Amino acid sequence: MLNVSTKDLVPSPVGPVDVEQAEAALVERYPRLVRIAYLVLPPSLGRNRRVLTAHALVQRSLPRRRVAGPSVPEPRLAEDAVDPGYAYVRSEVLRQALVAGLPLRRLALPSRAQFPPLLPHVWGLRLFPRVGGADELALDQRLSRLSGPGRAAYVLRGLERQGDAEVLRVLAAAGVADPAAALAEADALDDAPELPGEGPGAALPPGGGGAGPEGGAAGEPGGPGRSGAGGAGGDRPGPDASGRPDLPGHGGPGPRRSGAALLESDEFDPCALQARPTDLLRRRQHARAGIVAVAALLVCGALLGLPGDGWGRNGAAAPSYARNPAAEAALDPGALKRVDPAVWPASTRQDFSVWPARGALTGDRALLRRALAVWARPGASVRASATPGTPVGPPMGPPQLLFAGEVDGARVVILHDGLRAVRYAEPVGGTAGAALDFARTDGADAVGSAALVLSRAAGNVRYLTAPWVRETSVRDLLAPGEDARPLGRDAVGVTEPMTSPALAKGCTRWNTLQVRDGSGLRMLADLGELAPARLLWGPPAAPADATGPEARAAWARTACQLSAVRAHGVRSVNAWRFARQPLPESAGSGTWLCTRAETWRGTGSRVLAQFLVPSPSVPAALAARSEGSPACGVRDPRVLAGVLWQAPGGGWYVLAAGSPDFTALETSGGVKGRSDGPLLAVKAAAGARADLTGTLPDGTRVRALR
Repeated sequence: MLNVSTKDLVPSPVGPVDVEQAEAALVERYPRLVRIAYLVLPPSLGRNRRVLTAHALVQRSLPRRRVAGPSVPEPRLAEDAVDPGYAYVRSEVLRQALVAGLPLRRLALPSRAQFPPLLPHVWGLRLFPRVGGADELALDQRLSRLSGPGRAAYVLRGLERQGDAEVLRVLAAAGVADPAAALAEADALDDAPELPGEGPGAALPPGGGGAGPEGGAAGEPGGPGRSGAGGAGGDRPGPDASGRPDLPGHGGPGPRRSGAALLESDEFDPCALQARPTDLLRRRQHARAGIVAVAALLVCGALLGLPGDGWGRNGAAAPSYARNPAAEAALDPGALKRVDPAVWPASTRQDFSVWPARGALTGDRALLRRALAVWARPGASVRASATPGTPVGPPMGPPQLLFAGEVDGARVVILHDGLRAVRYAEPVGGTAGAALDFARTDGADAVGSAALVLSRAAGNVRYLTAPWVRETSVRDLLAPGEDARPLGRDAVGVTEPMTSPALAKGCTRWNTLQVRDGSGLRMLADLGELAPARLLWGPPAAPADATGPEARAAWARTACQLSAVRAHGVRSVNAWRFARQPLPESAGSGTWLCTRAETWRGTGSRVLAQFLVPSPSVPAALAARSEGSPACGVRDPRVLAGVLWQAPGGGWYVLAAGSPDFTALETSGGVKGRSDGPLLAVKAAAGARADLTGTLPDGTRVRALR
């Protein structure tokens, strides 16, 4: 119902108003204006806030400059306000009180009047007018059911003695969109059932209508400004200059008064106040919390004012990373360790520590500085990756430079700090889209440090090989009968691109890097990490590189299972045959393989048990898998697994096999059977499930791998 703006000065409906004139009217009629604001404000605010808000609204109604009047002043009516200053201030009070009663909207900009006032403000006390009687309580309840404009209309007629025409004009000037509806609400309140104490026989207030045809119904107030013979509102005694009513007090015995007359009672006088304390227990809790907060702020301020980083939980620790001399040296490209190419042939060890610094950009200090800075503090735009268990923090000191150069449209830097190999790459055209990769390489030997992934692009991979690598070639694990294809390298040891299975979706080809060093051939597989994994074949106690015919034939059928250990921080993968089993119905012999992937971190090893049917073209079937188990390794070379197999004739069997040290195998559950020795074949139904256990020579029962 409102179209209100408290920011603009509305022209005075009577005439121009000076600031001094408005101030004089405000001071002279201050109690009256505060009472008007208190009555128009919604009772839901509570009496304490209504009192303070009413005073704040009146005090904020003083204009900042002279207010112009209308170009053609309207004729002065007998019921108009006494002077333009009072009329203007009253209009502003009504305007702000109506705005204060509006609910806050989520998307609308709130007005100042809708918030609790900053001034006046009272600490530790609750202020409210004097308590009235039943008449005042009933009127307050009725007023609470009216809208803000309705309360304003009722107050203007009952308290200001204004007629309907003047009420409509004042409401419109105060920003009410529908003054007639507000006046109708006030009429409905007057026509409501009698207030307590009103009715036939009740005493009428001075100036009220009398009984009989001229005065209206007995007990009905002769509403000020309303038409009829029931006595004009102007005949009632008005307030004095202090704003106090001229009526007898209502606290003692006396006649009952109408709703309009009750507006001038002490119940609605926010200048005659009573005081009570606030919640003392809650105030004590708030005081304690405030003291603690102030003390904490003082302590924090004192700590921030201390030299350096201030005293803290780090005690006698050195300054933060950026100010630590050793850490600053780690970020200095001039302090990078560079190994001379003549060192490794005479060294007693062959690992990353004797790799020489190679590449065309080893002298680019700006590139090296960026690589070190991103390593220490990678930004949000850097694509960082790390193998499981690899710390990603800054270097502990100046790292070793292994490579810096351009590869496949990117500037690549490879660093090593004794624990990790770190690869930094950025586009040649800028630094946006930089990548940072971490790989754990502690304890690497000559084979473990034979190569590092230098670049991946378009499904291909390039390696940087160790200086002791004499020859590189590509071997497809899925084609064991084919010869290895030579793989060229440049002068610094960077290989030509080769197809990588790390990102392949299918398993139609599994290329590996075959390198020859001073002691033989090695097979390295790209599993999506910075350091390739070494492929082995043989019993856990004495594995060998998977370069022989038997090893290649076995790996050809189990290579696709390597996808189960991608991006797992794998250092080496060893496969070995732990059993051969004659198959039922003279179907030939099956082969049982165990594949164990060891990690650089030492934990999280994965074990796969696989079964190979006689046909060499059929890939291995996964019988069981486990993570973190010592089975199939140096500590515990035993393994036990089983599968449900269908013979060529259509029959179903549970096949089980264990390593040679099992003396008996037994199935229970859906299929029951027992055999002496490490092999078992029991006839079963399709879809049958069984529990498998084995017995060791000392009588220990061991469950199948899971």
